[in-house]
Amino acid sequence: MQMRGTPAQVEPLVHTRPHALWRRLPATLRRRVFAQATGWLAPKPSLREVPVLRGLAIAGELTRASGFGETARLMAAAAKQLGVPVWTIDLPSPVHSRPEVMVTASSSPPPGVPLVLHVNAPMLPLALLRLPSAITRNRPIIGYWAWEMPEVPPEWRPALACVSQVWVPSRFTAAALEPLLPGRVRVVPPALALVPPVASSLNRAAFGLPEAAVVVLVSFNLASSFARKNPFAAIAAFRGAFGDRPDRILVLKVGHPEHAPADFARLAQMARAPNIRLETRMLAPEDRHALTACADIVLSLHRGEGFGLVLAEAMLLGKSVVATGWSGNTDFMDGTNAALVDYRLVPARDDRAVYRGLWAEPDAAQAAVLLRTLADDADMRRSLGERARVSTLSRLDGQELTAALEGLT
Repeated sequence: MQMRGTPAQVEPLVHTRPHALWRRLPATLRRRVFAQATGWLAPKPSLREVPVLRGLAIAGELTRASGFGETARLMAAAAKQLGVPVWTIDLPSPVHSRPEVMVTASSSPPPGVPLVLHVNAPMLPLALLRLPSAITRNRPIIGYWAWEMPEVPPEWRPALACVSQVWVPSRFTAAALEPLLPGRVRVVPPALALVPPVASSLNRAAFGLPEAAVVVLVSFNLASSFARKNPFAAIAAFRGAFGDRPDRILVLKVGHPEHAPADFARLAQMARAPNIRLETRMLAPEDRHALTACADIVLSLHRGEGFGLVLAEAMLLGKSVVATGWSGNTDFMDGTNAALVDYRLVPARDDRAVYRGLWAEPDAAQAAVLLRTLADDADMRRSLGERARVSTLSRLDGQELTAALEGLT
């Protein structure tokens, strides 16, 4: 029998065959099996009483432009503002890094200092497996989790045994998790009043935006769910409000377009209009805030948000916001400080099979009316933006973080 190819050519095929078979399994089944296996292997919090020391060890994608990376950075900065000792642990991306890639810690926190992992439940056991035992032993383990639907999926359950408690950014996420962890869920939103967004000096000219136009900004990350962020509805609302008017500009700030090239290609096709701009550059945080500061209106017709960090930051920058009136963003948004869009709950249709159950379908026609009203009235925009700034400073003042830390010691 003649072997096809040389041994050097055949060996990679042998090694890749299990991976190929794994990839042929349905995505939901792969996620469930992965979560169960890593949840079984991951270290568990000690059942014996451990004296809790003042301080906070914060683990997350601290050097990556992601939502959880940003919440980890914000929590570390806010804790320092409160005078709390902080140790930071930079985790590799759970999706794209090799299993042998380890973590980077500023220094090892002493035993008893609580560890907060800004990693959602399905990937939290893997993060624990990658951490040195000196970081995971003899301390409370806290998951910082966000979810954008009324119920969490089954692949979240294996991580429940890996945490002492869970902190969440909104009451919406808390309601989804409380049935699984009764009495162990705390609402701890980002303390943005302690570490507010600061814009760089970049102006409209730096972004190629006309000075006299009314600029509407939609900002989202393609590493998150394209369907959930719902940019096509935002484009439809903008087009319904303004058509091709050259003095009305829509800016689509798209993070990580390489993560979902097919989705980005569809978006680029839909955005082919003279008054729609695509901004795909990786911007430093202060430049990203400068882009928000250049906008007149920030728009989000999301189908679900665990919190809505982009919206909260825009409000702190004094921007008028038009957004779906459902899910985590309603913790800090209401009819007095934002233009909330009506919605109906419909079965989720998610190409990536991550979201199941019901989510919001916002009324794009109503959003178009709100956009047109705000665009035509600069005084209304300024008044709404100022109410947004003042109320968000009050609602995200860090009291929940302080209470959570006091509850640990």
